[in-house]
Amino acid sequence: MTDDYRVLNKAKWDERAPAHAASPDYAVTRFVSDPEFLSEVVRFDQPLLGDIRGLRGVHLQCHIGTDTISLARLGARMTGLDFSSAALTQARTLTEKTRTPVDFVESDVYDAVSALGAAQFDLVFTGIGALCWIPSIDHWAQTVAGLLRPGGRLFLREGHPMLAVSSDLQAVASGRAIDETRTDRPTVGYPYFEIPEPMVFSDGTTYVETDTEFTQLVTHEWNHGLGEVVTALLDHGMTITGLVEHRSVPWEALPGQMTREANGEWRLTEHPERLPLSYTLQARRQLAGGE
Repeated sequence: MTDDYRVLNKAKWDERAPAHAASPDYAVTRFVSDPEFLSEVVRFDQPLLGDIRGLRGVHLQCHIGTDTISLARLGARMTGLDFSSAALTQARTLTEKTRTPVDFVESDVYDAVSALGAAQFDLVFTGIGALCWIPSIDHWAQTVAGLLRPGGRLFLREGHPMLAVSSDLQAVASGRAIDETRTDRPTVGYPYFEIPEPMVFSDGTTYVETDTEFTQLVTHEWNHGLGEVVTALLDHGMTITGLVEHRSVPWEALPGQMTREANGEWRLTEHPERLPLSYTLQARRQLAGGE
């Protein structure tokens, strides 16, 4: 596989990072004005995340750092890692304005162990909307295990792979018109399981409120089945400690079919029990002797 996906995807995120930082949806001004403010994503995660005070953590694919800073405000000693230099410029600016002690490192996620060192972290945090940008979930799991100290913990919340197979969702992502006659229910039209070749989309929009017109449109993306994620972690010496499927997701993934809740999450308006929209998976790196 070539590295074309990295070049294309990095160009997209480099262009969108300043627009995201300026958008009210990322609430950058609130972070600056309120030292106790947390991102909606981390607030949702808190009940399962628990007490992370004193832990050394790394946030993989951290983007502009709002979730990373939120984790630091909960007491973890955080490092953020991302391949987008433009995103990290915004993240570093925000840490300076908020006086938050977070380090940010520019690196592809697969190179994280080389960039940060092996077995250095108590916590690996991967936020929602990250795994679709990587082609191999096995390689990702190897990276997670390599970063963690024995007994260290992975916390992953991600869009559910069943949501990603919805043809309505992918129509939005690729700029195609949604079938207006099928707004009553999502339909399955894209791979559930990881495949070698990427899904290629051309999209001039983004998921936050902005007036910016983008020129970097093409992205390469992959889906990873839930069983594939679990198996990859087990294969690399991780023990699964929790798996919860959620009926909500932090963006309007299926326009015309969703309602926004008070916590900022979106759920299906009708019969939300039909489709899991996100999941939280937790795992620990095994101690010496496989304990």
